[in-house]
Order: sequence, then C-alpha cells, then structure tokens
Amino acid sequence: MWVKMRVFSIFFIGIAFLLGCKNSEGAKTIRLAHTLDVNHSVHQAMVKMGEDLRELSDDRLHIEIYANQQLGTERECLELLQIGSLDMAKVSVGILENFAPKMKVLGLPFLFRSKEHSFKVMDGPIGQQLLDSGQKYWLKGLGFYDAGSRSFYSKERPIEHPDDLEGLKIRVMESKTAMDMVRSMGGSPTPISWGELYTSLQQGVVDGAENNPPSFYLSRHYEVCKYYSLSEHTFLPDVLIAGTHFWNRLSEQERVWLKEAVKNSMVYQRKLWTEAETKALKEVQKAGVAVIRPNKQPFEQRVEKIYRQYEDEAELYAIIQEIKAMEQ
Repeated sequence: MWVKMRVFSIFFIGIAFLLGCKNSEGAKTIRLAHTLDVNHSVHQAMVKMGEDLRELSDDRLHIEIYANQQLGTERECLELLQIGSLDMAKVSVGILENFAPKMKVLGLPFLFRSKEHSFKVMDGPIGQQLLDSGQKYWLKGLGFYDAGSRSFYSKERPIEHPDDLEGLKIRVMESKTAMDMVRSMGGSPTPISWGELYTSLQQGVVDGAENNPPSFYLSRHYEVCKYYSLSEHTFLPDVLIAGTHFWNRLSEQERVWLKEAVKNSMVYQRKLWTEAETKALKEVQKAGVAVIRPNKQPFEQRVEKIYRQYEDEAELYAIIQEIKAMEQ
C-alpha cells in the first residue's frame, strides 16, 4: 500500500509540474527542491542563484524553490528528476550514491585531509568526472555545495572513542558507505529520513546521529542530544543535480546562464557556510551541549577495512588513490 501511495504521489506531482512549466509572463520556471530549512546556507545560496539567473537571462528564467522536504525526501526528489517531473534538486552525496554509484567515493571516511583538500578534489577534474557519472542515470551534476564535516552526536554519553559507539543505534542516511562506516566503528547503523529524525531521537528509536554543525543546530537536535563529538569522519558534500530531461530542453544560451548562476551560488554558499559553522557550535554550547574533540586516530584505524573492499573495483580504487596522493 505504501509503495502504491508513493508512486501515485510522484505521478501527480509530475502532472502538476508538466502543466506549469511556464509562468504567466512567459518566462521559464525552473522547479528546484531540497529538504533543508530556509535559514540554511544552501537555501540562501539558491535564492541568490535565482536572483542572478533572472538578471543574467533578462528575466527569461526563474527559479521556484521548494524547501523543507515539501516534495519529499532526497531519494524521492531524485526519482522525480529521473522521470522528468522535477527540474533540479539538492541532495547529499550519501543519497546520490544509490543512483550514481561512483559518488560513493566521496563518502569514504577520513578520505580528505582538510576542507581545502576536499575543495581541490571537488572543483577539479575528479569532481567533474563524478558529476558527469550520473548522466546515464538521467541525473546531471552541476556542482558541489559545502556541507562541512560530519560528526557524531548522542543522547546518553559522549563518543570519545569508537568503543563508545558499542550498543548505540546511530541514524545514518540510506547509504551503504555510511552504514559500513558506523558498523566498522562498532555502532548499529539505522537509516531514517531526515524529517523523522527529531521524533526518533526523542522516542529512543535511535541513540544518536551524525551530521555537520549547522544541520545539528538548525534541526534543533541539540535539544535532545547533549553530546557533540567532533570526529569529523567525512567531508560529505551536497550536490546540485539537474534532471537530464530538463537539461535537454534548455538552449545552449540558457545552459550558460544557469551554469554561471550555479557557480556564483557555490562561492556565496561556501562563505555563508563558514559563518554558519561558527555560529552553530557557539549556539549549541550556549544551549548546554558538550562539544568534544576526540582523538581521531582510533576512528581512522577502525575504518581501514572499508578501503580494502575497493581493491577489486579498479576504477574506483584508482580514484581513491589519486585523491589521497593529491597535494593540498
């Protein structure tokens, strides 16, 4: 029954979108969905992208943003992109790897030595290669937004060592890489949608989760979880995706305008993100959260076996080695 309802929901959203591809003034309206709060830096960057696009296109292209999971989870948004019923969406690499398998490389724990290292990879040829890898799945990657580093937060006890994860149910995205990571550290990975996580923490369905500081703060998860351990195990970016059905309908000039607006929004978002991280850590501590800075080495040692799983996947293993060898 749930599967049928989900299919019907996607179908009717698609019909509504196909009937409304132009606004009353004749300009093209690009429908863009994400699951984040409107105060999030990604949403603010998208607002700027819409403003820039209207200016660049002389008001011929507009962006209509659907925030806060209005059109469903990230997985559902990707499905809408694939059938041409949604134009663009922001999703985490952790979800995207289920649709474009090469993307799972970016979710490997402790792959990047620093934020600067991650930017060099994502803004360079490797990043472009990964963005392009989704096209055969009807998903065109346009760029990466900064989502910082993900760390563990918990209700009952601080996580200062992998042993502290023993017996804890930790919420993860629907990502095999994330589940393997938590399992290798001794925790019990539990996939739950972002919109259901606050209640799941309250009710004890899970004992903790892992995410970046702004998401921890804006979601108000700090009201339930009073320990935030800066393990910084992954620099997992957000990805701006266009459906190829939508992309193929654009003229060459429209693509140029959109690419420029996207690039400007990425620069703007990264600036906002740095400010948001600082504010988030400050505010959660004011709310009584203990921020812990554990020794990362024991966590790194626990996940070494994950990398060994890739030795038989020649193409992905080569990308991993290239990323590791890259100078900052």
